[in-house]
Amino acid sequence: MNTLQTILKILDRELNLKGRALEFTADTKLRGALPQLDSMAIVSLVAALEEELGFEFPEDQLDGAIFETAGTLTDCVQRLLAADNA
Repeated sequence: MNTLQTILKILDRELNLKGRALEFTADTKLRGALPQLDSMAIVSLVAALEEELGFEFPEDQLDGAIFETAGTLTDCVQRLLAADNA
């Protein structure tokens, strides 16, 4: 399973999208397009990503742009994972 697929699975579960997120692509808009993605959901999503993928989001890097699309979220997670493994 690649990083995007893993993130989509976590996104689907945390936002209770009932399988819809599993069909998202990297270009699928998240911020502003998913009413479920509110500030509380972002906290849950970040915690789930950190726990399941074994990294930590630096607080200074958490901004709305990360959640613009599935691809921007995936790119951010991949950078953080690479930094942890460097």
